[in-house]
Amino acid sequence: MNISIFGLGYVGVVSAGCLAAQGHRVIGVDTNRVKVDLINDGKSPIIEKDIEVRLRDAVEAGRLSATLDPSEAIQESEITFICVGTPSSPNGSLDVSHVRTVCEEIGTCLRQKEAFHIVVLRSTVLPGTVREHVIPTLENSSGKRAGIDFGVCNNPEFLREGTAVEDYYNPPKTVIGQSDDKSGGTVAKIYEELPGPLIKTTIEVAEMVKYVDNVWHALKVSFGNEIGNICKSLGIDSHKVMDIFVQDTKLNLSSYYLKPGFAFGGSCLPKDVRALSYCARTLDLDVPVLEAILPSNRRQIEKALAMISNAGSKKVGVLGFSFKAGTDDLRESPIVEVIERLIGKGYDVKLYDENVSMARLAGANRDFILNHIPHISGLMVDSLEAVLVHADLLVIGNKADEFINVPERLRPNQKLIDLVRITQDIESSSQYEGICW
Repeated sequence: MNISIFGLGYVGVVSAGCLAAQGHRVIGVDTNRVKVDLINDGKSPIIEKDIEVRLRDAVEAGRLSATLDPSEAIQESEITFICVGTPSSPNGSLDVSHVRTVCEEIGTCLRQKEAFHIVVLRSTVLPGTVREHVIPTLENSSGKRAGIDFGVCNNPEFLREGTAVEDYYNPPKTVIGQSDDKSGGTVAKIYEELPGPLIKTTIEVAEMVKYVDNVWHALKVSFGNEIGNICKSLGIDSHKVMDIFVQDTKLNLSSYYLKPGFAFGGSCLPKDVRALSYCARTLDLDVPVLEAILPSNRRQIEKALAMISNAGSKKVGVLGFSFKAGTDDLRESPIVEVIERLIGKGYDVKLYDENVSMARLAGANRDFILNHIPHISGLMVDSLEAVLVHADLLVIGNKADEFINVPERLRPNQKLIDLVRITQDIESSSQYEGICW
């Protein structure tokens, strides 16, 4: 393909060198003449392992050049990658002025071009940037319509400095947010020979994925350092601890526990977070990441209560109130706290959980149910149907299989708040609301 790249900084240079090495014809664009001249001489404006040889070989083969003229680049390419910087403003917001400036230039050039052209934003931007800045700027300056006269995609990069070339050829994933299928499909062809999953999605999801990745990496570093500080104070080798920790790819380094939803509970997680945080305090250590876990968890409980309050119904039915489906364990179940708060506010509450009902008759939690939360025990009913009949507002508290069809059984004007995403195939409506979706 014929590809132009606006912005010859770190991402732009690596992308240009690797795309050209794949056999594409690449034209780099930058306002800095020094960068343009270096590229045309087959030299790299950045220091990065293995990039200079790819630039030199591509220039010698006639597959890579650079220019100061955006019009030349647009006319001679079918796809344009935007790789300009998006630095932080003093208040922490993202400065997208460079993105807007480049979009104005590209749009002006597209005004003179008849062929369908695809603009791909590779710069890191917050969700909504493409819809609120990129597309309107391109449309206003070109006089054309996105998705019809030209295509727009978001294609975040996952390149680490020092291993960027290796990462380009061996990506953990390739993500393409698309304005239309034609554009997304064309961009996907660029990466079809690379390993790893190739995912086409909405523009907003693609924008958000990059931030989730980077903030997660930052959180892992801070978490690891706090654990390391505790270990050092206790005379424990933190690297030995974490070497064992990362060998667990079933729970620790996996998708488990990473689906947005309701608060955690149970007999282990709250207790152990409190204990390790207390241990750190006795060692005079400041562990802000660990100390933030329980307050953050509590905010999710408060969010659920606010959603119930805002629904405006006093007759509430709770489906599933053990801390996890398939168990009768009510110890530190966050949904139990929600129920107790609702009772205190005068709500007319009915509860159903098959496992808890059995435990009330004969189970390890019988004493806890009858002696510690008898006021809740008295509100339990023996069938899902009884809750459906009673409630104007239903709340799903755990992911028991018998609740999967509840969204389909709602009466007119009956509402449902879903704390667990009981099914993927449902969207928010006047009757249904999910806590994080």
